Amino acid sequence: MVYLWLRAETKAMEHRAALTPSTCKTLLDRGFKITVERSPERIFDDEEYAKVGCHMVPIGEWRKAPKEAYIVGLKELPEGETDPLHHTHIFFAHCFKNQGGWTEILSRFDEGQGTILDLEFLNDAQGRRVAAFGYHAGFAGAAIGVDDWCHQKLNPGQVLPPYTPFPNEAKLINHIKERLDRAVALNNGDIPEVMVMGALGRCGKGACDFARAVGIPEEKIIKWDMAETKAGGPFPRILQAEIFVNCIYLNQPIPPFFTPAMLDGDRKLSIIVDVSCDTTNPHNPIPVYSINTTFDKAVVKVETKNPLPLEVCSIDHLPTLLPRESSEAFSRDLLPTIIDLEKREESNVWGGAEALFREKVQAMRSVR
Repeated sequence: MVYLWLRAETKAMEHRAALTPSTCKTLLDRGFKITVERSPERIFDDEEYAKVGCHMVPIGEWRKAPKEAYIVGLKELPEGETDPLHHTHIFFAHCFKNQGGWTEILSRFDEGQGTILDLEFLNDAQGRRVAAFGYHAGFAGAAIGVDDWCHQKLNPGQVLPPYTPFPNEAKLINHIKERLDRAVALNNGDIPEVMVMGALGRCGKGACDFARAVGIPEEKIIKWDMAETKAGGPFPRILQAEIFVNCIYLNQPIPPFFTPAMLDGDRKLSIIVDVSCDTTNPHNPIPVYSINTTFDKAVVKVETKNPLPLEVCSIDHLPTLLPRESSEAFSRDLLPTIIDLEKREESNVWGGAEALFREKVQAMRSVR
């Protein structure tokens, strides 16, 4: 019997869940055992899990879970803790690409003889991720990009208000479409150009779909991918779009898309949405900011010699703007792989994830 323990997320304003009540019911019907930590932040009510048969426990009880339980979550573990970790955790660890703090988190698992099976690196035989939040990340990122452009026109010089989750895509689209119509009217009828980098991937498709949904015409959606960027940056064309949405998956060093000095010159660009959010990656191709923003402070100002405002959105959990829809889609895609835990030793997906963890532990040991 496979035992899953869904921990409560502790990241501020994280409302998604890796396992939804509907997914849990399917797994329980197969004979899985599931414990769910209560959470006031999760978009799904505790009662929804209890109703399908999950065992409910208080927040943070995963530390006392039986050794055989898989601890399932989404975002990082609570900050400030250094104790060894003994369980097998399934989550986005954000430590396999040398991000900030990568050696610390890996050493905790190494010391406790625990394991990370990273959701980001669950790949099928074709090397494609079995489940990802990419589409909704791009969708939500483009939404904030367009909304911030509107805010700059409607409320110049004022701070962008905090965001709270939307119940569904339609509510989000209608809210921003209304603001866009008013902002375009103030902009002499000129609709902003949205440039999407990595437009052919899941994330890029989400960004393009949002732009279309709020009425931005196709010729104003500039779609770049591998063919347009194969020569390497910098790319001055980015500066001529009002809104730039970066949706690439960074897995190797690349030249920057633009340099800080380029921003001092002529440009129309006023909002950068870094959906990829490789903030602490040493090869971040957008080297004009150094912090992650949050839903209560969604953008950070970039200082330039050009009087036109420029802001960056670098929220690293954008899909939580649409937590129910993004969770349902992700959990549904993840379900077949979770079922394969019944025969994990035969699964290439889980085997590949564990092998990568062992490889990264060896790399950590070599630098500590």
